[in-house]
Amino acid sequence: MIAAMRSALFVPGDSPPKLAKAMGAGADALILDLEDSVAAERKEAARETTLAFLRDARKREGCPALMVRVNALDTGLIDADLDGIVAGRPDAIVLPKAEGGAAITHLDAKLTAREAIHGLPDGEIGIHAIATETARALFVAGTYGGASPRLLGLSWGAEDLSADLGAETNRDGDGRFTEPFRLARNLCLAAAAAAKIQAIDTVFVDFRDPAGLKREAEEARRDGFTGKLAIHPGQVQTINEVFTPSADAIAKARAVIAAFDQNPGAGVVGIEGVMYDRPHLERARRLLARAEAAGIG
Repeated sequence: MIAAMRSALFVPGDSPPKLAKAMGAGADALILDLEDSVAAERKEAARETTLAFLRDARKREGCPALMVRVNALDTGLIDADLDGIVAGRPDAIVLPKAEGGAAITHLDAKLTAREAIHGLPDGEIGIHAIATETARALFVAGTYGGASPRLLGLSWGAEDLSADLGAETNRDGDGRFTEPFRLARNLCLAAAAAAKIQAIDTVFVDFRDPAGLKREAEEARRDGFTGKLAIHPGQVQTINEVFTPSADAIAKARAVIAAFDQNPGAGVVGIEGVMYDRPHLERARRLLARAEAAGIG
């Protein structure tokens, strides 16, 4: 299973040069894409290329987590995708256009069958869902909890949702998401928290605007997201920096934990004139876990 992710970089599954380049981008995870970045006539070739890449990458030291975005459940392509790549033992499947816990249960069953066929341990392959790409998905965002122990995280998407809603754009003149898409963002965040899994922010599509990327990533971290999707290798460093806990944040978290350790029965502790309660303790523990996953702390 995948440890906490700060960054997950999309890479077309039919491009060996881009796949090779992505290995050195520094992302915590790569998302090998069989969906939107692959034309219909290239799907089978993409499965073959992705399987070969998975098998080769597993031999390399320091390999990032390897996830595969398959085609959606209603496309008629997902079974061929899974048949083509499960033998490569991806760490997780990224499910686009997911519509609630029922979709996760459906994918879980498909993975269980294929793990058995290939002699893999039951539950080895995780699931990461993109939870807001259709209007219907917004109404079932609260149903992911308990759907499958494979479910590791939720992301949200604005591009497919724009088409489904018939929106002219999903961002305003300042580059910020408009209200329908902020609703989708917030539902994803709440859904992940309710299911006790990671919330990963969506892509920032203008890879030539590093300042905009940093601002959006910082706002996502502020609100509770623990990582962000990337569409270009040049975005990875900024995302990793934003979502790596700072030395000051780590020190503060340790102080909160130490104060509660010294007062195990307390509901509230004081540190330098500031009161901290049990929710602050849980937040501190989560931050230190993220720091440990990032190799610091």
